[in-house]
Formats: sequence, structure tokens, C-alpha cells
Amino acid sequence: MRPFHLAFPVHDLAAARAFYGGTLGCAEGRSSQSWIDFDLFGHQIVAHLDPAARPVAVENAVDGHDVPVPHFGVVLTMPDWEALAERLRAAGTTFGIEPHIRFVGQPGEQATMFFRDPSGNALEFKAFADDANLFAT
Repeated sequence: MRPFHLAFPVHDLAAARAFYGGTLGCAEGRSSQSWIDFDLFGHQIVAHLDPAARPVAVENAVDGHDVPVPHFGVVLTMPDWEALAERLRAAGTTFGIEPHIRFVGQPGEQATMFFRDPSGNALEFKAFADDANLFAT
């Protein structure tokens, strides 16, 4: 699978650098005074400065939780998901949806967690016990 690329707005590049580079542990790539490239588990994400950036406040019900839309993230291996959850807890991250297993006993059962970056962008990281269930119906 090839890496994806995502560009997204942030209101503060220093806060984005601290969050994505420090809290999430993403290696930093190229940067300028208006954007920063990060390696998000092998994918290229680019934080672009927009001082007026404001989060969107739409939520949809999924398995008993209000899931923020839009959001982005990565499907990790279960050990990497567990390690990230612990890293975020240790950093004092406020979760919008705490790390947990959803769709228990159903096709698509998955570990998931939601949180926001300093600019309010919603992120979801998930993992499957069996990646073959990624698109299970």
C-alpha cells in the first residue's frame, strides 16, 4: 500500500509541532514559515498555517458515541495502537472518545480512540485484531 498525503489547517505551527512531533512522536520532514511535513506512521501529513482555523463541530452517532466529522488517522497494528494509547494517556491527552473496543462481537470489531490536536482537528486511531475485517460488513 502506498502512503497517503493529507494537508490540513492549524492555527499555530509551534503548537502543531509540539503535538505531532512531541506528543504523537511523528518525525518532522520539510517545513517553512507556513507549513510543516510530518511522518504519521509512514504517511505524509502537512500542517498548514491558517490563523483563523476553527474546528468543525459536526458529530455522528456510531456505536453509542458521538464521532466528530471530519476526522483523520491511521489504522495501526494492535500493539502499536495500545502503545499509542498509553503514550497519549501519559501525555495527559484529553480524549473525545476514550480508547476502547467497539462493535464487540460483530464484523468490523475494532479498537478505537478519538482526540483533537491543538487546532481542534479530530483524529481517530484504530486497530483490528484481524486486518481482514477492515472492510467487513
